[in-house]
Amino acid sequence: DNSCTLSLSSPSLSSATLSQSKKSTMTRKLLIITGMAAASMVAVTAFQQTPYKLKTPPAAQYSSSRLSIGKVFGDNTTKEQQLPKDVKDAISKCRGAVQKALENRLSRMDVEMPVGANFGVEKKKSSGGRKSSLASLTDGDSSSEEGLTMEKLDTSNRELARLFVEMFQPLGGQHISAVFNDESLADEARALWKGDLSVECNIVAIDRKGKRSRGGLMGGKKKKKKALGFASKMAEELEDDGASGPFVLPKDTEVALFVAPGPKELIAIERICNEVGMGTCVILLNARLSRVEKYASNDARKLFEGFEPVWFLGAASQEDAPGCLMHRAYPGKWLLARKPKVGAPKTIAIQDDIFTGEDCAEAYASMEVSDLEKTSEKLAMNVAEWFK
Repeated sequence: DNSCTLSLSSPSLSSATLSQSKKSTMTRKLLIITGMAAASMVAVTAFQQTPYKLKTPPAAQYSSSRLSIGKVFGDNTTKEQQLPKDVKDAISKCRGAVQKALENRLSRMDVEMPVGANFGVEKKKSSGGRKSSLASLTDGDSSSEEGLTMEKLDTSNRELARLFVEMFQPLGGQHISAVFNDESLADEARALWKGDLSVECNIVAIDRKGKRSRGGLMGGKKKKKKALGFASKMAEELEDDGASGPFVLPKDTEVALFVAPGPKELIAIERICNEVGMGTCVILLNARLSRVEKYASNDARKLFEGFEPVWFLGAASQEDAPGCLMHRAYPGKWLLARKPKVGAPKTIAIQDDIFTGEDCAEAYASMEVSDLEKTSEKLAMNVAEWFK
């Protein structure tokens, strides 16, 4: 029998009858299943209290039965797909979507959160008393007038990566790799995550030749090279890394989390996917694939179009549907929703595939708006205000 049993029982924290012997055992288990509580305040009692029997999947799909960790995250299934109410709910629903994808043996996933989303994981100097509302998903400090900065973007992407590293801790840190674009970003994560048992993992960078500054990459003088095409130039920059060779995932990696990769990094990711095969779970975090207009090759386009968008929450085309956003949680359908000034967000369209600009315009033009909403909308701002 190739099956194994993973017990992640979580007694109710409100019980006053826990024996002293059980408390020590529970403490260690809570390191695994409550890692995300710092960011989302998700109740521990949401996890299953019965052991989950893991069955070894076919060798052609996964190299280890440990990757089948669906029930580790608890049961987040709902009868009807809905927009998340706040940050806590968004993270919980995202975990549920990833869980379902793992249960269905998907090993190529795409996850996208709003640009600059504030998950509240890292300590902020002036975060006291801040409400955990959907408003804090992007630029959570509503009092700030400086807008979106590179620092906020990096923080948001790093916080999302941390949440996913915590999510997969049952696999063991040596089997998880958080892959950043360059050493500067990787170093920040190493410094902030150092000594935290809830985020044990391999922290690596695709570009190891230099460190990024505000103006680009900091490093030695580059030799003049002959003119190359778009794909060839980026491939050379990524592959030609001196004696160290091209980027490779650490040995025994079962889950690779690529953090906010751009078109340049997608070239390396394409090669990695081809090398490791479907036995390694590859998850793209905020890759913004829907905005990529040009791939290095047709094979690359085919590869990345095959990544399943297990979670998407972001603004729709504001030119075609002002004040609207799109949402999808695997295995559900795509939602197009509008936030009136008064009341909760309202879904105005549902379909199987991602909404194109044309789809958004058609749905927006045909939606029904009450007289009360029309009056209130005079004071409404753009979609960014929804999240602030």
